[in-house]
Amino acid sequence: MRWGALLSLTLLAACIPKAEQRPAVPPSRPSPNIVPADPDVATRQCHADLRREGVQFRILPDRVFDGGCTALGSVQLLDIGTPVANLGAMTCPLAHQLARWTREAVQPAAEQWLGAQVVRIESMGTYSCRPINGQAGGKLSEHGRANAVDIGAFILSDGRRISLLTGWNGQDENVKSFLRSVHREGCRRFQIGLGPDANSFHRDHLHFDMGRGPYCR
Repeated sequence: MRWGALLSLTLLAACIPKAEQRPAVPPSRPSPNIVPADPDVATRQCHADLRREGVQFRILPDRVFDGGCTALGSVQLLDIGTPVANLGAMTCPLAHQLARWTREAVQPAAEQWLGAQVVRIESMGTYSCRPINGQAGGKLSEHGRANAVDIGAFILSDGRRISLLTGWNGQDENVKSFLRSVHREGCRRFQIGLGPDANSFHRDHLHFDMGRGPYCR
């Protein structure tokens, strides 16, 4: 009788399903090219400066790319008072200086030399993971750190388009004076300022960055 009861309990236990065993799911991790942002004191101060000056911007997540390229502490400018085309990720100090240069240098120079206002600035971009001047094997450009901006042309309120390519060495002395003025004032605000006189790579734009300087050409 005792053996019969034991056998019945054994058979009953075999019929009861065991709890489903699921493989352990590892905790989710952020993509390796996205770094959780924790702005330092200087970056937070830069954000405050932009807001105080009425600049509208969006804080971007820190990102690390292949080839040593990064976009750390970067923002995207939404409104600096004058529309600027083709702006992507840029470090906050670069964004701050671009806004100030546009407001304090570009607009006054346009009124002085061209008798008009700038209604749009055409940039040739900010972040780009590439070596200096796009030359293979060269040092990483500040563009690869979202720390540089290239400016190609200015659209005026009277419809004129002032480009670096045709205006820097063109026939209009007022246009030449305007372009040299904004280049010179850019050199005062950014660490590096390069124009068409720097080399053939810059014949069609002004390059400004916040790298190691100061240097102006």
